Amino acid sequence: MNVAVSRKKQQQPFRQCDQLLEFLKSQSSYPHRPIEVRSIETHISWVFITSPFVFKIKKPVSLGFLDFSSLEKRHHFCQRELELNRRLCPEVYLEVVPIYKGASGYSFKTGGQIAEYSVKMKELPDGWFLRQLLARHVVRETEINRVISRLHRFYESQTPAPQIEEWGKAEKLKISTDENFAQVEPCVGKTISQVAFDAIRHFTNNFYCTNNRLFRERVRQRRIRDCHGDLHLDHIHLTPHATTIFDCIEFNDRFRFIDIANDLAFLAMDFDFEWEHKLGDLFLRNAAREFSDPGILNLADFYKCYRAIVRGKVESIQAIAEDPTPRENHANRATRYFHLALRYAVVGSEPLVLVVMGRIATGKSTVAKQLARELDWPLFSSDEIRKTLAGLPLNVRTLPKLHDELYSERMTDQTYEKLLQNGLAALAIDNGVVLDATFSSRRQREHLRKECARAAIRLRMIELQAHPKEIKRKLKARERAVGQVSDARLEDFEKLTANYEAPSEVAELIGVSTAGSALDTVKVVLLSLAEKQSVTWPS
Repeated sequence: MNVAVSRKKQQQPFRQCDQLLEFLKSQSSYPHRPIEVRSIETHISWVFITSPFVFKIKKPVSLGFLDFSSLEKRHHFCQRELELNRRLCPEVYLEVVPIYKGASGYSFKTGGQIAEYSVKMKELPDGWFLRQLLARHVVRETEINRVISRLHRFYESQTPAPQIEEWGKAEKLKISTDENFAQVEPCVGKTISQVAFDAIRHFTNNFYCTNNRLFRERVRQRRIRDCHGDLHLDHIHLTPHATTIFDCIEFNDRFRFIDIANDLAFLAMDFDFEWEHKLGDLFLRNAAREFSDPGILNLADFYKCYRAIVRGKVESIQAIAEDPTPRENHANRATRYFHLALRYAVVGSEPLVLVVMGRIATGKSTVAKQLARELDWPLFSSDEIRKTLAGLPLNVRTLPKLHDELYSERMTDQTYEKLLQNGLAALAIDNGVVLDATFSSRRQREHLRKECARAAIRLRMIELQAHPKEIKRKLKARERAVGQVSDARLEDFEKLTANYEAPSEVAELIGVSTAGSALDTVKVVLLSLAEKQSVTWPS
C-alpha cells in the first residue's frame, strides 16, 4: 500500500479502536493507578505513558513495508519487539500484556476475549533523551563516544549469518530503495519536487552501478549484521550512569539485516537534520576509528540519503491526518527531510559553495534561485550585492551617469569580495550556499578557489551556456521587462562577451546548456551533480 491510500480506508479500522483508546487514556484502567496518562501517536503506534510504566499498542494498519492488520500479527510483532529490544536494553522491555474485552468493557484483568496486545516497558526518565540533550547543547564527544561504545558491543554480539549477509548485496538493498521510491512518488508535488525525486533516484541507482564492488567487499568483510534499524535521536537515552538504545525495528527483518554503516548513518543524518553537522561527522569518524572500519565513510552519504528518504516518507504518511496543525507540521518536516536527501545525493555532506556562473543572460539568476530552493540553501547574487553596496534600488535600471562607476573594476572587486564573505559566513549555519555571479575573469575564479581552500570548503562550479542568438534575444526582451536586477542590455553584449574568459582552468566544471526551460536546466544540473556524487573510492 502506498502513502497515498485514501483517508477513508485509513480511518475505518481506527474508528473501531475509539473505545479501546478511551480505556487506555483513563488512569483507572491500569492496575498500578498512575497519577496521569500521557499519550503519543506515531504513524504505526499509540504510546501511553503511565509512570513508572509505558504501554505501546500497534495500530491496525498495513503500509506495504509493515502489516499489523490482524490481532494475530500484532501479537506476533509485540513478541518480536520484546525479544529484539532486549538485546540492547533488557531492563526496559518487561512483557507483552493482553487487553481483554468483556461485557463491562476493556480490562487488563483476565476475562472475556483478548481484544488487543500491548508491550509494557519501564519508563525512561524525561530530560535524558539524546534529542533533549542536543537541544540543551550538552552533547559533546564524550556522549558521542558512549553511544559508539554501546553500539560496538552490540554489533560484535550479533553473528553475521548467511541469511543476514544476503541483504548486504546491492540487488537486495535495492528492494528497499525501490520500495521507498514507489511509496514516495505519490508525494511528488506535495512534499518533494519532481526534479528532486528524479535526482535522488538517479543518484541511488547510479551508486549501485558504480559501487557494486564496494557492496560485495562489505559483505566479505562481514559488516552486515542484525542491527537496530531505527537508530535516531529519540531512541537513545543517556543518563550519567546508563546508555540505553531502544525501539529497534521489529516489523520487517530486512530493515535490520543491514550494513553497520547503514545503521550508523541514520543517527548521523538525524544530527544533520537538527543542523548539528559537526556532531554527525564526529559520530561517523569516531565510529569508523572505533570499529576499525574506514569503509563506513565511503558509504555515509549514500546511506544518509536513504535514511532521509525513509524519514520523509514516514512524515508524509503522518501528514495524512484530520487535524490541520499536525498535518502541516509533518508535511513541513517531510519536505525538510527530502531537501536533506537531495543534498546528500547531489553534493554530499561536507560544506560546499555551489557557484552558478556564465555569460550574461544565460539564466543564471533563475536557475540559481531554483537550485537554492531545492537544496534549501541561502542564495547570494552579485547583481544584488553590487547595487546594495552602491545604495541603489535593486529593481530599477541604473542611470547612465552612474553606470561606469557601478561597473568599474574597483566596484566589481568589492562586489565579489562581499559575495564571497556572505557565502562563507552563511556556512557557519547552513552546510551549503549558492552564489549567482558571472565570474567572467580567471582572476576572480582563482581568488574564489583559494579562499575556499583556505577555509577548507569544497567548491563546485556550474557554467550555464547559451547560443549568442538566444542571449541577444533575452537581452532585447529586458528592454520591455520591469523589475530586472541586472543592468545588462543588448548594447552591452559585445563588450561583455569580449571580456568573458572561458573557465577552462576549472577542474570538474559542469557545463549545462540553457536551451530548454529553466526547470529543464535545473534538472540537468542536479542529475549531473548526482552522477559525480555517486562515484566513490575505497579508503
